Amino acid sequence: MIRSFQASDAEVLKEIIVLAFDGVSMDQNMERIFGQVGPTTWQQRKHRHMEADILANPEGIFVAEDQGKVVGFITARLDPVTRIGWIVNMAVRPKHQGRGIGKQLLAKILDYLRAQGMEYAKIETLEQNEVGKVFYPKAGFQEIARQIHYLMEL
Repeated sequence: MIRSFQASDAEVLKEIIVLAFDGVSMDQNMERIFGQVGPTTWQQRKHRHMEADILANPEGIFVAEDQGKVVGFITARLDPVTRIGWIVNMAVRPKHQGRGIGKQLLAKILDYLRAQGMEYAKIETLEQNEVGKVFYPKAGFQEIARQIHYLMEL
């Protein structure tokens, strides 16, 4: 079942984002090379990303439940000027992946973006995210660019 976000979901979404992004997180990549960056771990930074999504657009967050337990979510932000909806984060608990939950979440957020007047939807993934590199094109997204991220210690 897909439903709208409730404030009481926040902590479990933070748990899920860390589980689902393990191995495919920019912040984790930085930590592998440089060690802990700043006072927070990559997991704590993912928690902060989730908090930012909640503050930015709580109406654009949808949650997947299986037998009453939250197993995934998707978040989006809106740009009414460009009419581009940005799917910021999508995560499904690893043991629930491969069951179509991601497809359901994506369908829900695309309906939401259309209803909000968006004409395009964008999403980003890392080269190392093998699931995303297959899933998003199958869902109809077209690759438009690749970006290289750099970090240096000061």
